Order: sequence, then structure tokens, then C-alpha cells
Amino acid sequence: MGLFFDVLSSINNPNQNGSVDQLSTIMNTVQQAAATTGVEPSTVQTVLSGLGGALRPALQQQASGGGMGNLVGQLAGMAGGASAMGGLSSLLSPQLQEQLIQGVTQKTGVNAGVVQSLLPTLLPAVMQLLNMGGSKTGGLTGNPLLQSFLDGDRDQDVDLGDVFHFANRFLNPPR
Repeated sequence: MGLFFDVLSSINNPNQNGSVDQLSTIMNTVQQAAATTGVEPSTVQTVLSGLGGALRPALQQQASGGGMGNLVGQLAGMAGGASAMGGLSSLLSPQLQEQLIQGVTQKTGVNAGVVQSLLPTLLPAVMQLLNMGGSKTGGLTGNPLLQSFLDGDRDQDVDLGDVFHFANRFLNPPR
């Protein structure tokens, strides 16, 4: 739940990009992806967990090479489809993409084709979520949300599936 608290912090910090409307838009995108592909929301949550596990080391590598700068913002601005897959290819090698698809397929039982069809929608949604921690002024103040995601050793609570689950509960509280 630690990473979700960082999402809430970005919403409450007037100097960061996060807003409830933005979180709602991201969640609607993920829910539409589930509906379009006929995949249960809980399965999409599992796919998001797997995607997060694959993205973390790729983003850590980008950060250590100094190439992080605008990468998250660029990927966050993509719509689903071919441009998102191009962004995915720039972040994950074809071998890593295949490993991700196969790993998620084995974990969830979801057809590899369905997992592959979800990625162009889920990748920009994840990047939009991570970009919520960025500075509104565009300065070099860093992105605490992204740093929290990348620092998996801090508290081991950086599961994207859980973040999206808590975001859904936040936006749609039980009555």
C-alpha cells in the first residue's frame, strides 16, 4: 500500500502533477481495456503486477544510464496502439517483452494474445500513474512517486496491481 500512499501524496501536493481527475481517467482506461478484451478486472490487476515487475528493472536501468529524463512523460503521453508498442519496444527488448507476456500468461492463465493486446493500453496507463508524481513546473525536483516505484527495497510494497486495486477502492468507496 506504500506506493498508493505516494499516489495520494502526489494528488495532495499542489506542486506535483497528480489529481483525482487524472487518477479517475487512468482507472477508466484500465477498466475499458478489461471490458474490451473480456478479461476480469482481477486478472487485469494480476497483469499489472507482472507489468510492474518487468518495468521496474527496465526503468532502473534507464535511470542509472541518465536516460530517464523525459521517458516517463513521453510514454505517459502515448495513446494505446502502435505508438504505445513502440514505446514498449524502446523500454523493453523483444526478449523481455516475450518473457513478460509468457510470465503473465503462466501466472494468470490468460492467453498470451490477450496479454499482448492489453499491453498497449496498460503501459501508457502505468506511465501516466507514475508521471503523477512529476513536478508541475517541469523543474529538476524529481518525481517521488517514480522514485518510490523504482526503490523496491524500501518496503517491498510497490505492486502496481495493488496500487490499481486501491485506486479503484479510493475512487469507488463501498457504500
